[in-house]
Amino acid sequence: MDALSKSILLFTLNWLDAQLTIIWVRTNVATEGNGLMARLLDMGNGPFLITKLAIGAFTAYMLYRCSHLKLARRGMSLVLGIYLCLMVVHATTGMHALGWQITDAATAYLGAMPNLLLILQP
Repeated sequence: MDALSKSILLFTLNWLDAQLTIIWVRTNVATEGNGLMARLLDMGNGPFLITKLAIGAFTAYMLYRCSHLKLARRGMSLVLGIYLCLMVVHATTGMHALGWQITDAATAYLGAMPNLLLILQP
């Protein structure tokens, strides 16, 4: 996967994280773990979303522009791995909110998904 594709994926995961966070917080399923972002959520969805997307866009852009550096490539892999783990948390939260019981096999499968990112490295 090339640097541009990884940057687009990073921004997309950031956007999805923001949307799911708003849904979980507004429906009282979960709370925002980041204190600064929680304050922005208290101010409204707009300030939270604008800040979250601006930070995500800046990060994706900088990692793309510096993708010729080994540190940036490793940083991109790390950040994508963290976001994939976070998506597992969001999926689990959604299942719990809907009252679904997750099996041990499904938990093991979802827990192994971030390892797929390591396969995508050049």
